[in-house]
Amino acid sequence: MNYKNVKKDITVIGGGLAGVCAAISAARNGKSVSLVQNRGILGGNSSSEIRVWVCGATKHGVNRYARETGIMGELFLENQYRNPDGNPYFWDMLLLEKVKDEKNISLFLNTEVSEIDLIEGEKENKIKSVTGWTIGAETKTKFESEVYLDCSGDGFIGALAGAKYNLGRESRYKYNELLAPEKEDKILLGSTILFYTKDAGHPVKFIPPNFAKDISKTSIPKNRVIKSNDSGCCYWWIELGGEVDIVKDNEIIKDELWALVYGIWDYIKNSGNYDADNLTLEWVGSIPGKREYRRFIGDYVLNQNDIIEQTEFDDRIAFGGWSIDLHPEKGIYEESCGSRNIQADGIFHIPFRSTYSVNVSNLMFAGRNISASHIAFGATRVMATCATIGEAVGLAAAMCIEYKIIPRNLYMKHIKKLQQILLRQDGSIIGIKNEDMEDKARSASIMASTSLKKIEVVNSNDEYRLTTDIGILFPIENRVEDIEILISSLEQTTLEVELWDTGRAENYIPKNLLKKKKVQVEKGRNKWVKSDFVLESEVARNLFLVVKANDKITIHLSYEQLTGVLSFTKKAIKNTNLDDYIGINPIVEWSMKEMARKEFCFRIHGETNAYSPGKIIDGYSRPYGGPHMWISEDIKDTDEWIQLEWENDIEINEIHITFNDDVNEDLINLHHHYTDFSVMPELVKDYKVSIWKDNKWEVIASKKNNRKRKEIFKNVGKILANKIRVTIESTNGCRKAEIIEVRVY
Repeated sequence: MNYKNVKKDITVIGGGLAGVCAAISAARNGKSVSLVQNRGILGGNSSSEIRVWVCGATKHGVNRYARETGIMGELFLENQYRNPDGNPYFWDMLLLEKVKDEKNISLFLNTEVSEIDLIEGEKENKIKSVTGWTIGAETKTKFESEVYLDCSGDGFIGALAGAKYNLGRESRYKYNELLAPEKEDKILLGSTILFYTKDAGHPVKFIPPNFAKDISKTSIPKNRVIKSNDSGCCYWWIELGGEVDIVKDNEIIKDELWALVYGIWDYIKNSGNYDADNLTLEWVGSIPGKREYRRFIGDYVLNQNDIIEQTEFDDRIAFGGWSIDLHPEKGIYEESCGSRNIQADGIFHIPFRSTYSVNVSNLMFAGRNISASHIAFGATRVMATCATIGEAVGLAAAMCIEYKIIPRNLYMKHIKKLQQILLRQDGSIIGIKNEDMEDKARSASIMASTSLKKIEVVNSNDEYRLTTDIGILFPIENRVEDIEILISSLEQTTLEVELWDTGRAENYIPKNLLKKKKVQVEKGRNKWVKSDFVLESEVARNLFLVVKANDKITIHLSYEQLTGVLSFTKKAIKNTNLDDYIGINPIVEWSMKEMARKEFCFRIHGETNAYSPGKIIDGYSRPYGGPHMWISEDIKDTDEWIQLEWENDIEINEIHITFNDDVNEDLINLHHHYTDFSVMPELVKDYKVSIWKDNKWEVIASKKNNRKRKEIFKNVGKILANKIRVTIESTNGCRKAEIIEVRVY
C-alpha cells in the first residue's frame, strides 16, 4: 500500500459542478487546492455516468435574462461551441480540461474520502485532515488544509465532522412553510437511472432480462408519458427511494431502477404500442443519480418564503430560478404527476450564511447540501445553481486563507469585499453594483462612435393573430412620447392596450398597471397604431406593454432581435394542487417559447439613454431594470468604438472587457434542445484595444474569433496613458456592437 500526505490551502471533496467551480474559483484567486472525486470523471450528475441536463435559473426559458455567468457561464458558452449536439463525453472532456488548466489544482480521481481527524470543541469542531483511498492505485492519502469544502452532495465528510444537518422534510411550522407537511418526516426526493436509445437502421429485437419489471401490470403506462423517441433526462420520472434511506439503500434502489429501465424498454419494444422496431438501447446508467440527502445547517436556513418572496439578502452570493420542484415519495409509482412546481416571479437569491457550517468552524459546502429547508432545496438543487454557489464558496475559502479567519468572520467583516470580487470575476449576483475602488474605469469619461438612441423593431417578417394577449417588454430611461404597434385589421374594431411596470428590477412580467387605453382601429393592412402613452423616468427600469386579445387583428412580427426588448404571448395554464397556495403565477402564463429571437413590431417615440456609452461603467454587468450595456447603431462601413478618458495619465496593468452573450438565451450541456448557433450572435468577434500614445492610437491587444463573454488582458506592461479605446471590427452575427462593462486596474 502507498501512503501520501498532501498539504494544500483548501481541500474540495466532490467533483460535481459545485466542486469543480469551487476548486477553479479558489485556484484562480491564488490558493492551492486538492480536488478529491470518488469517481473516475468529473461532473457528478451531469457526467456521462449519469447524464442529467445542467439546468439552472433559466428554468428552461421561464425566467428571463437568468442564465448563469462566471465559471458556469464559461462552461455553457464553450460547450455550446464545441458540443452543440450534446455529446456527454465531450462535456466530460471540457470539465477535465478546465480543471487541468488551473496549475493550483491537484486532482485526485477515484478517491473516496472516508476518514477524518478532528479537533473537537465544546461548541465547534475543526477539521485537521481527511483521508481517502484511491481505487485501483492502492494508495491512501491524507489531505491537510485550513479550509474544507464538502461538495459531495451526500455530505458524508460533513457528517463525519459532526456538522449539524437535516434529513427529510421539516414540519410546516419550523420555517412557516405552507408547502411543508404538518409533521416532520424522513421523506426525500428519490434517485433516477436514465437510458439512451438510437436508431440502428434495421430491426433490432430486445429480449428482456428475467429481472425486468413487467410495467404492464403496474400503473406506470397510465400515469406516465412514455414515448419511443424520448431518452435520457426525458425519463427523469423513473424515480425511486423517497420513502427509504437514499444512501443506505442505494444498492437496493439501483437494482429496482435497473428492473424498471429494462421493463420500460421491454414495453416500448414489445408491447406493440410503439413504432420501435429499429430502435435499440445505446446506453443505460450504472449508478443512480441522487437528488437529495443531507442538508447542512448554516447560520441561515433558506426556506420557502425566501424563494417565493425573492428575499434580497445583504449577503447574497448567487442566485437561482428553478421552481420549488417537489416530487412524490412514491416516485414512479405515484398515481398523480411525478412533480409539482411553484415558480417565483423571477430569480431568487442565496445568502452566504447558508454555505458554512454552524458548528464546524472550517467547513463550507456548496451544491445540493447547502443550508436550506426541504422545500427551498426543491429550487436550489439544480446543477447550474449549485455551480454558481460553488464559485462563490471557492472564492470565500480563498479569502478565509488570505485573512486567516473562519467563514463566519468573513461574513461579519468582509462580505462586501467577497461580493465585489465575485462581481469582478463575473460571478452570478444580481442587483449589487460595482463599487471596486481599484477599478479606474469608474472615474473615466466615456464616449463612443455611435450609440443606439431609438427603441424600435420595424422590419416585418410575419404576422401573429391576436387570439391571446401579447406583451412587449422594453427599457425606459428618459421620456416615452408614444408607443406604436404595427398591425393589420380585418375590420374596424377596438384595440385595448395597457402599460405596466415589472415591480422588482430583476423581474420581467407585468406587476403594477400604470395606464390603459382603448384605441379605435380602421380596417386595413400594415397600420401603425398609436397608444398615446406618455411617460417619463429618470431611473432606468423596464416597462411591459400588454396588447389584449382581438382575433380581428394581427400584429406584425420581426425575426430581428433587439437586446433589452422581449416579446411574450399569454397562455392558459392548468391549475395544479400546489397552485392553491399562491395561485397561478404570471411568469408561467407569460411565455417566450414561441418568441425565441423574435420581436413584435413596435416603436417608441422619444430618444432613450438605455444604451448610452456610460453604461459600461454604471456598475451592473447583467440586466437589472434595464440592459446595462452600450449598444452602437448598426455596424456599417466603419468600425464602431468606445473610449475611456481620464484628465491625466493613469497606470494600466489589467483591462477587463465584458461582452454581451445574451443571458436570455437558454443553453444546456446535453440534449434537451438544440440551439442553431455555436457562438452567441451578440458576442463581439474581432476587436482590438488601443491606448493614446505620442498623439496616435497604439494597439496593445487584439482578438480574432472571440467566443467568450469576458476577456481579461493582464500584465499589459504598466502602461501610462489617459485614453483607452476598444474597437469592434465584427460580431458573431449581431448588426450592432454590444459591450456590457470595461474595467481598468
